[in-house]
Amino acid sequence: MKKKINRNYFWAETFVNELTSIGIRYACISPGSRNTPLILALANNKKIKPFVHIDERCSAFFALGIAKATNTPVVVVSTSGTATAELYPAIIEAYQQRVPLIICTADRPPELLNTGANQTINQNNLYKNHIRWFVDVGLPEPIPRRIRHIKAVAKRAVFESLINSRGPVHLNFPFRKPFEPDDYTDEVYDDVIKTSEMVLPDKKKLFEEAERNIVSEKWFKEVIGYTEKYKKGLIIAGPENYNERFHKNCQKLASILGYPIIADGASQLRFGKHSKDNILFSYESFLRSAYFNGKYQPEIIIQFGRTVTSKALELYLEKCTAIRFMVNEFGDWFDPANRSNASFACRPYIFCEKMIEHFEEKKINRNSNQWLNLFEKADKLSYDIKEKLISNSEFPNECRIIEELIHLLPDKSNLMISNSMPIRDFDYFAPVTQKNITIFNNRGASGIDGITSTALGLASVNKNQTILLTGDAAFYYDMNALLAAKKYNLPLIIILINNNGGGIFEVLPISKFGKVFEEFFIAPHNLDFSPFVKAYGGDYTLIKSWKNFKLDFKKALKSKNFSVLEIKTDAAASLRLRETYWNKVNEVLR
Repeated sequence: MKKKINRNYFWAETFVNELTSIGIRYACISPGSRNTPLILALANNKKIKPFVHIDERCSAFFALGIAKATNTPVVVVSTSGTATAELYPAIIEAYQQRVPLIICTADRPPELLNTGANQTINQNNLYKNHIRWFVDVGLPEPIPRRIRHIKAVAKRAVFESLINSRGPVHLNFPFRKPFEPDDYTDEVYDDVIKTSEMVLPDKKKLFEEAERNIVSEKWFKEVIGYTEKYKKGLIIAGPENYNERFHKNCQKLASILGYPIIADGASQLRFGKHSKDNILFSYESFLRSAYFNGKYQPEIIIQFGRTVTSKALELYLEKCTAIRFMVNEFGDWFDPANRSNASFACRPYIFCEKMIEHFEEKKINRNSNQWLNLFEKADKLSYDIKEKLISNSEFPNECRIIEELIHLLPDKSNLMISNSMPIRDFDYFAPVTQKNITIFNNRGASGIDGITSTALGLASVNKNQTILLTGDAAFYYDMNALLAAKKYNLPLIIILINNNGGGIFEVLPISKFGKVFEEFFIAPHNLDFSPFVKAYGGDYTLIKSWKNFKLDFKKALKSKNFSVLEIKTDAAASLRLRETYWNKVNEVLR
């Protein structure tokens, strides 16, 4: 028996059905003509929750946020031509941070390439420098062998993006007209239909991962030997979304070894119910002290997570001659100073657990020692000075915003932090707290593009309150994102720090070049953001005091709309306050 089909829609539908059978649930779609078969297949599949974005760049960053929140691959669909290039910034970020995305670009058929055809560019492996896997799936063919192939591509795309090499994958879909399902192109027999509907074997086992027995591995034994030998060690927890097992066991391991933990603000270790013993969070100030740096050098460093945020810590590590090992899931190299001896592919929580088992069996415990006490004393001294200078400083300044915000955040909330000064100030000034706060960031490539879109993606799939801490340049750069906030009723709270331009450049030597610096680096925009926020249906408030910040933040928590709380600051004055604090710490440590 034969059935009439449109081969393009049948092809796309088979692909999407295969994705959903493996567990894919979200798609970000931008309108177009050439991607019609993919759009219809996703829109008609009840297992997919679609989000439609006019702007492809916003779409891809929104998908990035969803993938971060759910830890599952998200489908991103665009039409052909320059629309595909708009996806690239988010793909780069996903590649650098190993966030799973399945990028599906529609394309013209081969005979239209290099002919001057409309919306036609060379899309073959377009993102090759920042993609984990690429396939041009070829033109649709309604024959069993090719149907099995497109199903295998779907399965492989999920495997590659989530497990094997984790990150974005790119599938290029060329289509010839017609695209609509009622514009029939073929009559096919039952064997083609059955092949499309067939369940491929071993799907349940596809994503099962056995925990490695690292104890018998040579590298692990070597690390054990060094940590047994050296009492002067540091544990660095760089930016990463670690799980609870890591939070608990990293602190426990540090306690056993007698090593302080330098906890990056984006490492999550400063927040939650776990013990905060051994955890340092004011290190930016005391590591700026030449006296401290010269006198207290570790013998061994164990680094978890990504490249650290702190500039002072980076400089300290650059001068360290200690043995240094990095431990992260894929063995990625996060050491701009190139001082590390090796990077080991191992999940950090497993590493900590196996280390603890070894030292408990050996009954080794160096919890209280002079080395640890020296770092804890410096951290406490720095914190006390910070309390006097920063916590009681007048409104407005960028430094105090961080502590005020931490006090206001609800338990079990999500905080997305923009790049540039917000993430740095957060690392400098975020205190420890028992609140469970999940930190998100785009520190892969550390751009300011797509920050708001990423936060909205987080908010779209997470029931907990999501807050975005951002600067004016990043907010301006991604204002198109606010359409999604309005369209999908996402009650994101945006804390907008407005220093009228590139305030981060105040810290660079170029800042002394007067007029040129002001015009070409600060590049003041002098924008009033209020009309833009209101145009998208958001609630806008200009904060005028610390008291107002607290009251208006609590109001925003109750709002069903997205809210923007703007704090206008002076970048130069904020820099002077930071420097006053660091200089005071340096003076006391001498």
